[in-house]
Amino acid sequence: MLSADDLLQIQQLVNLYGHIIDERQFSRVGELFTEDTLYDVSDFDSGVHRGAAAIAALWADPEAQHPLAHHATNIVATEDQDGTVRVISKGTGVRNNGTVGTVVYRDIVERTAKGWRITERVAIRRRPEIIPAPS
Repeated sequence: MLSADDLLQIQQLVNLYGHIIDERQFSRVGELFTEDTLYDVSDFDSGVHRGAAAIAALWADPEAQHPLAHHATNIVATEDQDGTVRVISKGTGVRNNGTVGTVVYRDIVERTAKGWRITERVAIRRRPEIIPAPS
């Protein structure tokens, strides 16, 4: 069972992502991801990448078009019966032209010797055609 301290640390991890990427501190990806993290940003036409070093390289690419700001919200962490910790959160990104986009992050996180880290992140761009019908 996740403790209140675990939940706070996981929330801090999700929030730190936005600060690191927005400040272009790409050398700090090890504070977010494990060495073998699966990072799937294919819904943003940026592919699937494996590991902190590959993520840092993706972020540092001169052709990368990062939003001006990433804002994390609605962070919910749950633990499966097998101990897998899943986090779902929403993000808002402010683009260079002032428009705003939104994303859902589906993460798997694990406690490491250095603290909680993301082992899998799938970013899903929110758009009208993927919104479920009311139930």
